Amino acid sequence: MEKETILNVGFDDTDSPKGMCTTFLAYKIVDSLQKQKIEFLDFPRLIRFNPNIPWKTRGNGAVSFKIKTKAPSKIKNQIKNLVSKYSDIKNGANPGLVFFESDTIPIQFTKFSKLALWQLINRNNAKTFAKRNNLEIYYQGNGQGLVGAIGAIGYDFDDHTLELLSYRKKSKFGTERKISIKSVKDMQEKTFPNTFNSFDTKKGRIMITPHGPDPVFYGVRGENVDSLVYATKILKTTEKLDGYMIFKSNQGTGDHLENELNFENMKPYASGKISGVVSNMPKIVKGGHVFFKIISKNHEFWCGVYKPTGMTTIASHLLKGDEICVGGGVRKASKNFPRIINLEFVDVISLVKNTTLSNPECKKCNKKMKSKGLNQGFQCIRCGKKSSKKISTEISREIKKQLYLPIISAHRHLTRPLQRIGTVNKSSKFDKSISWFCVYGK
Repeated sequence: MEKETILNVGFDDTDSPKGMCTTFLAYKIVDSLQKQKIEFLDFPRLIRFNPNIPWKTRGNGAVSFKIKTKAPSKIKNQIKNLVSKYSDIKNGANPGLVFFESDTIPIQFTKFSKLALWQLINRNNAKTFAKRNNLEIYYQGNGQGLVGAIGAIGYDFDDHTLELLSYRKKSKFGTERKISIKSVKDMQEKTFPNTFNSFDTKKGRIMITPHGPDPVFYGVRGENVDSLVYATKILKTTEKLDGYMIFKSNQGTGDHLENELNFENMKPYASGKISGVVSNMPKIVKGGHVFFKIISKNHEFWCGVYKPTGMTTIASHLLKGDEICVGGGVRKASKNFPRIINLEFVDVISLVKNTTLSNPECKKCNKKMKSKGLNQGFQCIRCGKKSSKKISTEISREIKKQLYLPIISAHRHLTRPLQRIGTVNKSSKFDKSISWFCVYGK
């Protein structure tokens, strides 16, 4: 009797700006394996890595899944063929595919994955890792996809969300997506707080539909399977869709900003957070963007808050001496600008008092006194009463001690929305009977 093998499969970089989608490839692979009665041991995993990588496509997401099979060699060949078929290599995709046979994932995989979450990892490092750990790999182009493929297998969830991705029929790829705005609003209201970031009420903008030529029609993010499947029944479109698949993901967890940045690790494209004290008055530049500096552990760092985030008003009201924690991605230094942290959140920890000095007031006449000259004090011109110094008045601050996030339209895939602050989703029961995968009838 053939022995059953636990097979971990990871792949990435199968798409390009002109089309295709790594999650659609996963959908096609799962469809093929489901028909062969292959046993899935967990949800397919959609892992979003460092969003500041300059050559990423869209959400920088890689996919992995774990299956039980008696014919691993046959399954591997089938997956290789599907990766070749559904990768947009002619438009710049650099697919990477990794196979790892084991029920447990070694710690070195997890470390590699966590690093890919906030740093830039060279593809040669991924090839070296694969060789050192005897991984079976397959890649085309320059092999950049191996980074995400290894990382997706190794990712260890402290918190997670789920995403239901609904796919289009091939004849509709590249055409306009038409979905009822009212149905998206209704869905968000009826499934809250178990779904998030579906509709931006301030901008009146649908957040679940992409705009490119890829096969995804919409993606709904949430906390559990039932809420996501319920969402599909509320959403209204005239387009006949192909089917959907639910992924376990790190979206909405803010995991890419958990690492503490410092003078040594603040390399270009790194992501993370840093605590410090505002060291200058914020400057508003052309376009409405705001820049200021913070001091952290005796080093000074520039921070940038850009108009589209909706956080520029908050940043402009910071004062020298305010204690804050900020998170974001490090922008490479240029000829005109130093290295800057592009902010994705501002957490105000403490605020200095905002005071102003003014001429004293004559209590008898209820009028401001006039200065008598340099170092000569002040005098009421009506009754002659004198005073020696100006008075200090505290002005109320325009910001509070709290966490400030960008507007929903400016959230990244990994941004932890306000409704998820304090929420940790440790376990979503994977039940083979639950509708985590569905291909609609003809």
